[in-house]
Amino acid sequence: MARTRRSERGPRRSGPGMVARIRAYFRQHAHHSLGALGRLARQPVASLLTVAVIGIALALPAGLNVLVANARVLSAGWESAVDFSVYLQHGLELERAEALAAQTRARSGIAAVEIISAEAALAEFREHSGFTAALESLGENPLPHTLVVRPAPTLDAGAVAALAAELEALEEVELVQLDTAWVERFLGIIDIARRATEVTLLLLGLAVIIIVGNTIRLDIQNRRSEIEVMKLIGGSDGFIRRPFLYGGLWYGITGGLLAVILTGAALLALAAPVGRLAGLYGSEFSLVGPGMAGFAALLGAGTLLGWLGAWVATARHLREIEPT
Repeated sequence: MARTRRSERGPRRSGPGMVARIRAYFRQHAHHSLGALGRLARQPVASLLTVAVIGIALALPAGLNVLVANARVLSAGWESAVDFSVYLQHGLELERAEALAAQTRARSGIAAVEIISAEAALAEFREHSGFTAALESLGENPLPHTLVVRPAPTLDAGAVAALAAELEALEEVELVQLDTAWVERFLGIIDIARRATEVTLLLLGLAVIIIVGNTIRLDIQNRRSEIEVMKLIGGSDGFIRRPFLYGGLWYGITGGLLAVILTGAALLALAAPVGRLAGLYGSEFSLVGPGMAGFAALLGAGTLLGWLGAWVATARHLREIEPT
């Protein structure tokens, strides 16, 4: 009897399944995304101008960050290995200078000690200074023996200064020249540049949000009648907002791609001159780019800022549009 009654009622109709609802959801998002891209393509001049401004605004802090990163690479070992010169008393015998170098080398906190004899120093000075005739007229070598001391990398600036003071107190030592102030100044300049880059990134990021927001605001005003009709037939705010959010995403993505292209082109343009300059100083230094992770972060930042700009614009201006 139960089977008969069930057959008389006919098969039970089930609603749309979970898979169908998920497909419909992603189909709507794909439709809105492609529609937003099509609207950008139908206004090529205005879209290109907006994308160009976004790309330049993102490329500027990215380029500054690359310069700061390369400056840090260039100065990576300066804090840990700062040599200082120990000038011995004039006329001190070379054997005593070598013994003093061995004693200094045995001290704790010393990585290496190199001795430069007075004769070797005079020969080098004569070769590079161009004052050969003046030096010959002196009759004797005015230069002393010199110890070039390299502190251990574990020593900080205070410990290095204390070590230099101990060596200067020795009877055979005339002068200790410890010139680390320029390193500290350079690192201070790098820190200021890093802070300036962060401030520039924040300001230009805010500018990108404003640019995208203003562009989306104009798009909302141009489609005001369409939005009113959609609200009349029951369209939700989320449904109405979605195409504009995708428009902001496309602005951010294309602006981020342009910023990646501009940053890469600038690095390629500067690589050869920087390489030639480094070669003149006998260095193998070459520019280090942001890498794939840096370019991906730049693209992600553009996408996020574009979405934020669109969200700010839609959250404010869609509420002001009500059907009459």
